[in-house]
Amino acid sequence: MSAVARPAEEQSFSWFVLGLMAGVTFIGILSELAPSGILPQMTEGLGVSESQVGFMIGVYALASAVAAIPLISATLAVNRKLLLMVLLIGFAVSNIVVGISSSYAVIIASRIVGGICAGVMWPMIAAYGTRLAPEHMHGKAITVIMSGNTLGISIGLPAMTTIGLTFGWRTVFVVMGLLAVVIAVLSYFYMPSVEGEKLSRSNSPLAVVKMPTILIVLLLTFLSVAAHYGIYTYITLLVEMIGFIGGIGMALLIFGIGSVISVVVSARYIDAYLRPLIVVSLAIGGLAMAMFLAFGGTAGTSHLAFFLWGLAFGPLVTMYQTAVSKQVEEAKDVATSVQSSVFNLSIMVATWVGGLLLVGFPGSAGVRAIVYMSLACFIMATIAAFLARQTLRSS
Repeated sequence: MSAVARPAEEQSFSWFVLGLMAGVTFIGILSELAPSGILPQMTEGLGVSESQVGFMIGVYALASAVAAIPLISATLAVNRKLLLMVLLIGFAVSNIVVGISSSYAVIIASRIVGGICAGVMWPMIAAYGTRLAPEHMHGKAITVIMSGNTLGISIGLPAMTTIGLTFGWRTVFVVMGLLAVVIAVLSYFYMPSVEGEKLSRSNSPLAVVKMPTILIVLLLTFLSVAAHYGIYTYITLLVEMIGFIGGIGMALLIFGIGSVISVVVSARYIDAYLRPLIVVSLAIGGLAMAMFLAFGGTAGTSHLAFFLWGLAFGPLVTMYQTAVSKQVEEAKDVATSVQSSVFNLSIMVATWVGGLLLVGFPGSAGVRAIVYMSLACFIMATIAAFLARQTLRSS
């Protein structure tokens, strides 16, 4: 028999259930970013260019951005557990098809399916989780759920990269598909059942985007995501450009350690110190980019830069979904779907611009240009967050 959720005010903080939700976001982020860790292997195996493999991430993000608002609105009344099961099946099918197909067109189509599932999953899972936790712990609940995002990058992506280097890139996608199946089975037995909500004029996407405070969060989301993902998509090329000691595996490990530390800190302080957390994270990210540009692959310095970048990246998703959640009282799924669309649109734009820079500036010059772009976005976002005192209010 599946569990049934109680009213939020009667909820205790269930680490197991929220941890299971973290498993969902773990699969979501791995499905999106896996090509970045095995870019050379996919390029060689499929006989396509680096920018075409980068497009696999971009098209996934674009599908997420396009699908989020209309599909979240269309499925708002659907039971949250049932919807989650459908999305997990979609992730499983999408990844397994990519793992067994030799057609670039079929792979792109499968990536689009995965992106659509992610577009619905990211905003839905956060709102689902907040309905299972007391109101004063919503930020903590979102942090735990989105820790799957950080663990996916810090542990999952290096592990998948190692699997790809050892057993071939196709194995990576098959393994991710099977993991999605396991999480779906666990979710069926242990995830609480929560009924959906009715869509109305007051909680529609149009009503949400008319709120000035939401628009500020959307601006911060766009700049911050572009700053991180513009260069993260091509992280293997960054490692090669600076001649990083330890290679991509070491870079991802150090980045991941920083991410995990920042998520732990975020879980403790996000509800009370949201704005300081955002400002400091953005400033640290900008510092990391500046260090890459100034010191390149200098031993110690470049390792510290990857660690600082990881610190800045860890709470990225959590910060802005928490900020959005604080602006609305009902239909948080819809509000976070708007934020999620901007999040994924920013990934698409940053990936596309990064590809143009690689084509326009041959060799390492293109990678440096992407780092400069990320630095500029970090600076603008830091200034905007510092000035947004009322919007980024704490509990």
